[in-house]
Amino acid sequence: MTKRAFIWDLDGTLLDSYDAILAGLEETHAFYQLPFDRASIKDYILKHSVQDLLVAVAEEYQLDVTDLNHRRAESLAEKNAQVVLMEGARDVLSWAKDAGIQQFVYTHKGENALVILRDLGLESFFKEILTSQSGFARKPKPEAARYLMKKYGLEPENTYYIGDRSLDIDFARNSQIQSINFLPSDYEGNHQMNTLLDIPTILSLEKNL
Repeated sequence: MTKRAFIWDLDGTLLDSYDAILAGLEETHAFYQLPFDRASIKDYILKHSVQDLLVAVAEEYQLDVTDLNHRRAESLAEKNAQVVLMEGARDVLSWAKDAGIQQFVYTHKGENALVILRDLGLESFFKEILTSQSGFARKPKPEAARYLMKKYGLEPENTYYIGDRSLDIDFARNSQIQSINFLPSDYEGNHQMNTLLDIPTILSLEKNL
């Protein structure tokens, strides 16, 4: 029997969390009395990452990036209640579980990701959850995917990284696995979705599931 697997991103994919992330960043900027342009910062973190943003801010204003990270993490943790599920998230997770698809998480979020998943009642869907504190190289480097594939015997052609950014597509490409993403891409392994509820149809068309 074919062993299929989903590796999920969180922010903007399973979790509708960008408003909470931006609110936390705005508070962090205010604490250090730094200017905050919400639109440009959102565009930056979508193209790159929150960590890249904090590194750039620390360099520009000669701040300690560790202190920035700590302040931002404290602010974000206070906003967990603002994080909600993306449309169809629970339905698709339940469908995949019933279909025998193994599910994992690899996110750049820290350990607060575990708290959010637990609070939303999602933790039990995943065989393993990898965060920024799991020690793997950040996306788009393929280290985390290779770890999961080796540990669980996953096949590249039947393993999908599900995300919302070009960074996630690049991660799938570098890992030589499939991609399901809200964005179009020239990567032949990418399958574009409009909502998470498109995923069963995508797999049905691709694999006759």
